[in-house]
Amino acid sequence: MRFTLFREQPRGLWVCAATEMWERFSYYGMRALLVFYLIRHFRFTDRESFAIYGAYSALVYMAPIIGGAIADRWLGGRKAVLLGGVLLILGHFGMAFEGAPATELVVAGARQVTRDPAGLNLLFLSLALIITGVGFLKTSTNAIVGALYRADDPRRDAGFTHYYMLYNVGGFLAPLVCGWLGERYGWRYGFGLAGVGMVVGLIGFLRGQQHLEGKAEPPSAERLREPLFGIRKEWWIYAGSVGFVALMWLLLVRRGVVGPLLAAFGVAVGGWLVYYAVARCNPVERRRLIACGALTAFTIGFWAFYEQMGSSLALFSERMVDRQVLGFEIPASTLQAIPSLFVMLLAPGFGALWLWLGRRGREPSTSVKFVAAIGQLAVGFLVLAVGIAATPTGQPVPLAWFGLNFLLLVTGELCLAPVGISMISRLSPQRIVGVMMGAFLLAYSASSYLAGLIARLTSVPTGTEPADPVVMRSLYGAVFLKLGVAALVVAAVLVVCAPALTRASRMTEDGSLRPS
Repeated sequence: MRFTLFREQPRGLWVCAATEMWERFSYYGMRALLVFYLIRHFRFTDRESFAIYGAYSALVYMAPIIGGAIADRWLGGRKAVLLGGVLLILGHFGMAFEGAPATELVVAGARQVTRDPAGLNLLFLSLALIITGVGFLKTSTNAIVGALYRADDPRRDAGFTHYYMLYNVGGFLAPLVCGWLGERYGWRYGFGLAGVGMVVGLIGFLRGQQHLEGKAEPPSAERLREPLFGIRKEWWIYAGSVGFVALMWLLLVRRGVVGPLLAAFGVAVGGWLVYYAVARCNPVERRRLIACGALTAFTIGFWAFYEQMGSSLALFSERMVDRQVLGFEIPASTLQAIPSLFVMLLAPGFGALWLWLGRRGREPSTSVKFVAAIGQLAVGFLVLAVGIAATPTGQPVPLAWFGLNFLLLVTGELCLAPVGISMISRLSPQRIVGVMMGAFLLAYSASSYLAGLIARLTSVPTGTEPADPVVMRSLYGAVFLKLGVAALVVAAVLVVCAPALTRASRMTEDGSLRPS
């Protein structure tokens, strides 16, 4: 069965999965180090680091709605992936140039930090390049995979789960290799290797074009070649991407505006989708699109808590978790590999389960899968709060509690993330599927910004002495308990809404309901 399940899927799935795998290698390699890099190299406080991390994460998932729209209307998936890949490579290699480390002094009880302006601006420019690159690449690979299946293809959810599993190989390897190199030998080596990974991914995508079945080409090559002020539109798009990089750099420098901008952008996109559903869709499309939008909104709560992995949970693992295994202390950044390892181990089983249930007409609806996802996430944070409380005062929290938290977050992720991508490509009108992929990631963007705000609740004051372990224990335990309870509330609300959302999402083109 293990080989049959893979052979049933279109070959283009593996091309896109390999490209995403290396994009995830580059992204997670950088992410595993980012918070530690900000605190240790640039001497930012916890609150400042979480603010930068939250703004960056929000922008990296807001950009795809622009990239998706451009790919849908002009570039097509292939050109968008190539443009995004080049920008990602430049960004990751830019991160390899560290600049001088910051210096810190305490004068008259006040903390004074001096940072290298050139190094700091290069950091923000590199992050801006990565944001723009992800904007063009991520929605395009997802949209290409969705186009390889019919809307009612029973292989779809299983295929997306396999896709999700395979590109998480990159997410697993990156923290192990990049995190270890960065913490042991220097930040430049970890960030530089992340860039090398994206080079490999882009080469693989170029070599696998024949397996994409023509689904990645521009919608109108003639329109792309049309001149605008004497220059082809395609070149205007590339020039515009440079301007977008500059805008992202400015937003990172002035990161206080990211929250209001994200709120305004979300309202604008939501308003446009409502208009489109009412004015441009038939009744069946309208109900399916509204259900799709509502379920996407519920993902905000899930990802806001899940994204603590790269911020508050990362620092918690460094400060409070016993990382000694067989006499060796595991670097905190490499623990970020655990979620991707769980994805690789568990995703084939989830994919096989959805396929097996689907063939028997018993597969849970998308709404029910989302309830299960949020519920498992809630239990994950409650388990960690229990682990902190059960650990004797003055002792580090056993690694098993931390690992169990990650396991529950990942089993929830497998019920939501690949299913959510599949939902977008199935329920959205095909003429706007790229935009809807972007809207799905915009919800992730809002979650990432909220995740930064949530992480700030765990900020430990920075001073001349290490923070009191008893204070940190109480702080982390209280915050993780609140996160677990809040996630349970979100899951309960979705339980109430699930029946109506399920009926709308199962409506077929002739107005009948697809069997459950």
